[in-house]
Amino acid sequence: MTFEDLNLNTPLRNALTDLGFTTPTPIQAEAFNVVASGKDMVGIAQTGTGKTFAYMFPILKNLKFSTQENPRVLILVPTRELVVQVVEEIEKLSKYINNRVLGVYGGTNINTQKQAIAEGLDILVATPGRLYDLALSRVLQLKSIQKLVIDEVDVMLDLGFRHQLINIFDILPQRRQNIMFSATMTEDVDALINDFFKSPERVSIAVSGTPLENISQTRFNVPNFYTKVNLLIHLLNDIETFNKVLIFVAYKKMADRLFEKLDETFREELCVIHSNKTQNYRLRSIEQFRSSENRILIATDVMARGLDIDNVSHVINFDTPDYPENYMHRIGRTGRAERKGEALVFSTEKEQDAINSIEDLMQMEIPLLDIHDAVEISTELIEEERPQIKERNNPNNCKDEDAVGPAFHEKAEKNSKENLGGSYKFKIAAKYKKPKTRGDKNYNKRNKRK
Repeated sequence: MTFEDLNLNTPLRNALTDLGFTTPTPIQAEAFNVVASGKDMVGIAQTGTGKTFAYMFPILKNLKFSTQENPRVLILVPTRELVVQVVEEIEKLSKYINNRVLGVYGGTNINTQKQAIAEGLDILVATPGRLYDLALSRVLQLKSIQKLVIDEVDVMLDLGFRHQLINIFDILPQRRQNIMFSATMTEDVDALINDFFKSPERVSIAVSGTPLENISQTRFNVPNFYTKVNLLIHLLNDIETFNKVLIFVAYKKMADRLFEKLDETFREELCVIHSNKTQNYRLRSIEQFRSSENRILIATDVMARGLDIDNVSHVINFDTPDYPENYMHRIGRTGRAERKGEALVFSTEKEQDAINSIEDLMQMEIPLLDIHDAVEISTELIEEERPQIKERNNPNNCKDEDAVGPAFHEKAEKNSKENLGGSYKFKIAAKYKKPKTRGDKNYNKRNKRK
């Protein structure tokens, strides 16, 4: 199938010619007619298969020119980096189309975004949190939304955006087309579809967990963190083979720790992204890696999810992910656009169960390679790898059952309080000899003389 078979209009065909694309990917071919028909749709496809263009082709083809101020298409994505990427992709396709596209996300000046919205737009790309804040401010009106696209919905739910998504659904027009794309079909995703979609048509290109055929996979059994570092440096020294490498780690602290170790050797070739970095730093790191100014990028799962970076030669799983689906997302960063790619995974003894889960999901074994003799096997352990010693006989950690407890003594009589209820005011009145009548304040004195 070619793009001619999709019956695209001339502006889109010209844009695709400029981009050098001739044939649609399977998800683009399958989703086109469903999205164009106006039906609700759920697309399940592996990351790196062209999902952004899959929903933008039919949307841009049927998007009429309009001067109205309120957006007609809303696209929700989980991270700021994805907002920037999706806006760039839409602008590429819209080269010969007169439309207005805006991306909004948190961590930047909301007043600047309000001004941009007030100038009018057709397509809005947003993260859920910032979108809801703008909607509550009344600057952003969602009453004209005709199409709602939720991309990487499984990541959104993993990040805890479910309640924000539900709140957004409540303020959107009832009559709209819902389009959802996800790399995996989880119970949470299925529940969201059942609650808010109307008889959606499902388009599934690959079973979740099926490895991309053009990605070769290998793994190493490595005893600890420092040996992993030594192995990684040994591999990265082969610049011709490992010419554009994306390294995944489990969490932010590990990303900084690995960056510090690799920086000693690779310096200007290295960059890192995770959620503790500033927005400008993250965008700059991605751009430098995309343009090959930096050869090596260290990233956490959430930060790199959905990023479209061409010509990644290798994905290295420095940490084995706990969830096998995350492994699929990681290795999908290489081998994009039907190119060849390679994926490596380092696993310690504690990570073997995770390896088994990954192999069960893919229904295949990842070939195991031996560590090269030139790689030093370290015996040094980081804090997380050291055994936790329980000092059962440490007197500082033991409770003395015969020890004297907290001091206790009876309250002094003057500090004792009695709940007198409603009779309290009468006792006070008797004690202080309040006058019995309001009019005669000398009544008590006269009675005392008598």
